Amino acid sequence: MKTLKSVGYLLGLPVILLLWWWIGTSGEANFFVPTPAKLVTTFIDTWFGERMLTDVLPSIMRLVVGVLAAIVLGIVLGLAVGLNRTMRAVTEPVFEFFRALPPPVLVPVLMLLVGINDGMKIAVIISGCVWPVLLNTIEGVRSIDPVQNETSKSYGITGFSRIRYQILPSATPTIMAGVRQALSIGLILMVISEMFASSSGLGFTIVQFQRSFAVPEMWSGIVVLGLIGVALSFIFQWVERRVLRWYHGLKEVENAV
Repeated sequence: MKTLKSVGYLLGLPVILLLWWWIGTSGEANFFVPTPAKLVTTFIDTWFGERMLTDVLPSIMRLVVGVLAAIVLGIVLGLAVGLNRTMRAVTEPVFEFFRALPPPVLVPVLMLLVGINDGMKIAVIISGCVWPVLLNTIEGVRSIDPVQNETSKSYGITGFSRIRYQILPSATPTIMAGVRQALSIGLILMVISEMFASSSGLGFTIVQFQRSFAVPEMWSGIVVLGLIGVALSFIFQWVERRVLRWYHGLKEVENAV
């Protein structure tokens, strides 16, 4: 019964939206909004073939590499800055400056510095995804319970052991919140980076469909992006449940009390 209820919550709104879409397009044909049946046919014809290898998979690969690099870079820098008050005071104005820059405006600069290649697209993704991970890591390290710090010192837990067994576990809930933000930002920047001086990728292909007035194909590309976003969300939830198993268990105990 509980499983059926969960499935109902998961599929209820999508089914309602599909019915609304089907009813709205069942009358007079609309050039700009295809019917569900037309979109499904176009989706299969467009993406289940050569474009899967030339556009979808390379885009996903760039997204994965960029996001993972941003996560590693953000956590490492966040730990270094969060554990050092002097470094935090020195870097905070610089971080705030670069965080305020919209990543798309860096695309022309990165094209000059890196070149027009996959490295540029990955660099654009990193430039936007690193900030939520970095800042959340710093905040997570700063908000660690002082009693934990004193207990670690009294037991002689220092250096890398302290980072591994005390700091990282305590800061992980905050870090994971930053990772979740980075995933959505990364998907957006993946598309934007492929719109500039590119000859392949989802962003490039969707823009080409739009410019040639291939409306059903354009909508099918948007559906692909949505499916990638949903897949990333489910993967993140699966990883988060395992990484933060202790944290969710603690919350359940607190709510029960």
